Amino acid sequence: MSEQALKVGIVTVSDRAARGEYEDRGGPAIRSWLEAALTSAWSAEVRLVADEQAHVAQTLRELVDDVGCHLVLTTGGTGPAARDITPEATLEVADKVLDGFGEKMRAISLQYVPTAILSRQVGVIRKSALIVNLPGNPKAVAEILDDLFEVIPYTLELLEGPRVECDPAVLTAFRPKHAR
Repeated sequence: MSEQALKVGIVTVSDRAARGEYEDRGGPAIRSWLEAALTSAWSAEVRLVADEQAHVAQTLRELVDDVGCHLVLTTGGTGPAARDITPEATLEVADKVLDGFGEKMRAISLQYVPTAILSRQVGVIRKSALIVNLPGNPKAVAEILDDLFEVIPYTLELLEGPRVECDPAVLTAFRPKHAR
């Protein structure tokens, strides 16, 4: 575990937002949620990319390998449509797949919408960083993070990243007794 500040990559994957046809709302939703939830120091590296697998994969590599992000949260491109390639790009750069992240995200979303079964979100490790695919809908981003994020601080510690503290009014990060 390190004393450094958490570095978060926020990646919106959207053809239309990348072309300027509509405003990116997913990336700002992630940032707003983190601003409300985190009490420890953190910074964000924000990217907006089109649904092109090679470009998304390269962006993920850059954020982890060059920028040094500990956590990368993507939004968008996780559905069944032909242009939805975020999971494929994420798996392309993965060293390990954490199947429980996708399972948990779908279980959370199923509490709200039956179409959660169409979601293909994944969570992976690249080097010592955690990459998690979130949905594109800002409301769904918050619903997922409200429940999923409790395991992220300890996951980052297992990857020898910084200790992340959260506002207990927002959520309580899970840590085993030996790690508290």
